[in-house]
Amino acid sequence: MGKTPVRMKAVVYSLSPFQQQIMTGLWKDLPTKIHHKISENWISATLLLAPLVGVHTGDSASVVNPNVIPVA
Repeated sequence: MGKTPVRMKAVVYSLSPFQQQIMTGLWKDLPTKIHHKISENWISATLLLAPLVGVHTGDSASVVNPNVIPVA
């Protein structure tokens, strides 16, 4: 089977340094947006972080003393 060449167009988006006022909407009312995201997704965040915290605390509690020789 023959290969046919495919023509592709590349689109590059960039912001001009003179057009930075477009980005101001991202920072407007930022604390309210963060609070809304946290209050909306607190169950998912808890289910994600609880196992990680549990593994970390369990791992840090089990300290191995290298001077002790285990008896099998």
